[in-house]
Amino acid sequence: MFQQNISIITKIHLLGFHSSQNLNYLLFTILLLIYCMTLCGNLLMVIVVMYSRDLHRPIYFFLTQLSIADILLTTDIVPILLHHLLHKDGVISFFGCIAQFYIFAFCECTECLLLTVMSYDRYLAICNPLRYSTIMSKSLCLKLIIISWVLSFSISTAEIASTSSLEFCGPNDIDHFFCDLPPILQLSCSDITGVQLEIMLTSVPVLLCPFTLVIISYTYIIFVILKIPSATGRQKTFSTCSSHLTVVSIFYGTLFGVYILPTKGQSLSITTFLSLMYTVGTPLMNPVIYSLRNAQIMKSFETFQCHFLLKIQKTVF
Repeated sequence: MFQQNISIITKIHLLGFHSSQNLNYLLFTILLLIYCMTLCGNLLMVIVVMYSRDLHRPIYFFLTQLSIADILLTTDIVPILLHHLLHKDGVISFFGCIAQFYIFAFCECTECLLLTVMSYDRYLAICNPLRYSTIMSKSLCLKLIIISWVLSFSISTAEIASTSSLEFCGPNDIDHFFCDLPPILQLSCSDITGVQLEIMLTSVPVLLCPFTLVIISYTYIIFVILKIPSATGRQKTFSTCSSHLTVVSIFYGTLFGVYILPTKGQSLSITTFLSLMYTVGTPLMNPVIYSLRNAQIMKSFETFQCHFLLKIQKTVF
């Protein structure tokens, strides 16, 4: 995949947060805590859904896939960031940087597609409830998951192959806390027009089309909810998709803020904050939002907790 003879740069210096060492220690503690909570929250979500028969439904199966993508994403970014904060060197090998971006792109593509699939699931459940179980069968659910992962893998592989074929001759400084594509391309002394065009074209099936489908799905959902005569019925129906709508808003809001909106005049601190939101914050918030706003997940979690504690007691005593 990577053409090693072309690249002149062997190491890349991530400049990070431009903060003092004392502040770095504070950031290290906060991010380490967030990372542990993210792993525990998403792993617990996967385990509870697998354990509870009441949660063996398409939307919860999609949710486990989203949790897996969140685990991969945060594990790709945070451990390297923690190492750089603690040692203040910020040095990563060139191919390590390319690999980090590869996993990052793969996870972000997967999340975009999974959120779109979940929007379609909510559309069927609310707008076509009588045919929901027939349309959203186990086979279709599995096909949608496989398509999301395979398509994300194919697109991210194509992007990384094109990027790694460029010639990189420095400087080897990236003013960011992880290896994202725009700062990587700035290190190239080759003509990057072709790569930028390819990335623009691949962003259509990964970002624009999914976002458009999400907007269309929720437009129909809102129309159906407004037609419900009682306020209690409207509130109950909206609650079934409010968690997903919250996650979609945060995810696409931060993503568009970094990659779509013009960055000229935007301070580095704002860009860094938005990048932290979708690489560190969103993977933490996803299981929290879904669990706190879903009584069925909370009930299944309490049942799982009771059974788990009983097993420990039997083992000990």
